[in-house]
Amino acid sequence: MADARSVLELDGVSAGYGETVVLENVRLALGERETLSIIGRNGVGKSTLLATIMGHTTLHRGQVRLRGADISRMPVYGRVHGGLAYVPQEREIFPSLSVRENIEVAVQPGAWTVERVFELFPRLQERQGNRGNQLSGGEQQMLAIGRALVGNPSVLLMDEPSEGLAPVIVEELARAVRRLTETEVALILVEQNTRIALDISPRTVVMDRGQVAFDGASEDLRRDPARLDALIGVAKA
Repeated sequence: MADARSVLELDGVSAGYGETVVLENVRLALGERETLSIIGRNGVGKSTLLATIMGHTTLHRGQVRLRGADISRMPVYGRVHGGLAYVPQEREIFPSLSVRENIEVAVQPGAWTVERVFELFPRLQERQGNRGNQLSGGEQQMLAIGRALVGNPSVLLMDEPSEGLAPVIVEELARAVRRLTETEVALILVEQNTRIALDISPRTVVMDRGQVAFDGASEDLRRDPARLDALIGVAKA
């Protein structure tokens, strides 16, 4: 049953790449301004879930709904105009444009402005004249998030924002994402760093083999490490 308060819903979604099915019968609802973390082992479908929401995969069954409207067959640009924003693992910033130019090309009317992004990420303000290819990996990740925000989406999807970054940068990024949870945007965060994922989001989904294995309070998983390890299939070689 659709929740009238949900900004985004996946209803019985099976999807993948061509004939290969990665997601099986996924049901998920995201409330207005809610933050949701998605965790699990590599290869269980976390990134495919975000790609499916954005329309980058083949949808075999089910529906994706944005504010109650079926967007399952809508092209990517239509989903962006409808209020979705996506920060991919690859970041995909423009290497030859300055930091400010990278952000300005994506600006849409709304609460998020270039200056508000600089307030969230002071490093970007300090480096606003630098080209994209002159930034560190962490700064590029901040830039990718900032560029997504100035599109003023209602839902922001982030795929592994901490991947490959130094611990001090990961913590800086995590602080910024925590601040985002207090703003008007709803967030879905795919994150391999389980500690950060559980800390940022009150609700966590654990995926396993393309399906939702757990959907509930992050605190329940924090209090029961053995259950968490079992859900994400932790194995020590």
